[in-house]
Amino acid sequence: MKTILLSTALSALATASLAQDLPQAENEWFKAGEAKIEELMAIQPNTGRAKNVILFTADGNGVGTNYAIRLFSGQQEGGLGDDYQQPSEKFPHSALVKTYSTNGQTPDSAPTASAMNTGVKTKNDLINVSDATTVGDCEAGLKNGLTTFAEIVSGMGKSVGVISTARITHATPAAVYARTADRDWENSAEIPEGCAQKDIADQLIDQMKAGVIDVALGGGRSQFLPEGTEDAEGKKGLRTDSRNLVEEAEAAGFAFAQDEESFKALAWGDNKPVLGLFEGSHMKYEADRTGEPSLAEMTEAAIKSLSQNEQGFYLNIEGGRVDHANHDGNVKRALVDGKAFQDAIAKAAELTNPEDTLIIVTADHEHAIAFNGYCGRGTPIEGLCYKVDEAGQKHLDELESAADGKPYSVVGFLNGVGSVLVEQATPEAAATDSAATSASTDVTAPEAAPAMDAAAQGAAATATAAAAAPAAAPASDAEEAQAVYAAPEGRATLTQEEATDIDFVQQALLPMSSETHSGEDVAVFARGPWSHLFDGVIEQNVIFHVMNKAVTAE
Repeated sequence: MKTILLSTALSALATASLAQDLPQAENEWFKAGEAKIEELMAIQPNTGRAKNVILFTADGNGVGTNYAIRLFSGQQEGGLGDDYQQPSEKFPHSALVKTYSTNGQTPDSAPTASAMNTGVKTKNDLINVSDATTVGDCEAGLKNGLTTFAEIVSGMGKSVGVISTARITHATPAAVYARTADRDWENSAEIPEGCAQKDIADQLIDQMKAGVIDVALGGGRSQFLPEGTEDAEGKKGLRTDSRNLVEEAEAAGFAFAQDEESFKALAWGDNKPVLGLFEGSHMKYEADRTGEPSLAEMTEAAIKSLSQNEQGFYLNIEGGRVDHANHDGNVKRALVDGKAFQDAIAKAAELTNPEDTLIIVTADHEHAIAFNGYCGRGTPIEGLCYKVDEAGQKHLDELESAADGKPYSVVGFLNGVGSVLVEQATPEAAATDSAATSASTDVTAPEAAPAMDAAAQGAAATATAAAAAPAAAPASDAEEAQAVYAAPEGRATLTQEEATDIDFVQQALLPMSSETHSGEDVAVFARGPWSHLFDGVIEQNVIFHVMNKAVTAE
């Protein structure tokens, strides 16, 4: 044993001596690398039992979106962005997570959140029921329900909270407390006739009455109010069963908040269940937030309330609107909400002890997001790509351009409402316009022809081929109704001011009414008891098993 220790010590001394002799030894990057190694070597696994578990999920915040939020946050603080470290990225343990569902290469939030809350994967659109269920099959859904982590820890005497900036009945928060054969069954109006399953809003109230859920904060008031009933903001309820679940909750002794003022007035120390519904539908984007608490404020209040239980707590926190902004192709709002999500993580880390609290930060899925060009450092991540400065670090104040001579944004989407392909008035008109464009270029010498972007060239080529093709059989009604998309005028020419505006919609390729998810891996970052189990590439349902191990460890 002494021989091994001596050999190790001599090896370390030799390595240190070699490093000192290297010409890069005094370089700041080299020193930072050495310091990181020392930091990693000092990390020891925590195998104690977790008193508390906090699961953070930024909906739609895959590796790519997380990268963009990192740069945005760093640039907002005056840096170049890419060397910035988010609060979750300071956690000692991490892994990549595979997000597919049992029937979807690309998942939605229902099966992904279910995997984290039950330990098994299931089908798209199902929440906490096994994949033996066909989506929408009410009877099968009632038979194939799964036990949630919230129910497990509640049975251990722990308190449970759920927070979301989306509707509290939306897929990710619903997976904390509900079981449903269809994620869209958020209120009674959505339940099929003859189906005995309760809607998601009704299930939340039941779980709060049963003592499983102690704190629920988010949007979605309309799901709890009768059809036609107006809330304090004049937004109408959606329920068709004439029940007012807010009134029922208050009659059962719940504390209720509907805006920032009533939220701040809540008496968190009286052990009452707390229900906060701050919007008729989803809560406001952080960039537009007025009259309602921030995610960090809700996180702080919930932790302080749940911490009164000496047995501990489980708190599930969703930054739901990162996903919605990505669906809208509106990257800047996604980034602002992503920064607010990280602020909530920082608050949770500040208020808890890593010795007894397991904090997990992850996402349910990624989006069809992409990053363009060789951009210089400090390029606004939400804006247009600046050229690299070959003599320095920060970008040149000159925009990069594509082959069409126009600048382009760093962030784009493979599909979405910002598609450069525009629906044409009629198929006949589109063919005529494209053929005319093609004909005009045919009679001009190639070297004198005006520049055309790729989409326009494609449209022209398609029209030319169609004109040269033999007459086809009459199209069916379905074929005649098919929309035709093209980009005969190419991409819009943008300025940096336009591209960095909060309302800017990123350019996309395929036309879609809403940008889609993607099946890429997401990351998980963790600190606290048993967080060292997050390593390598894991299945998403493993997150449940780490949480379960942490709260049951001997």
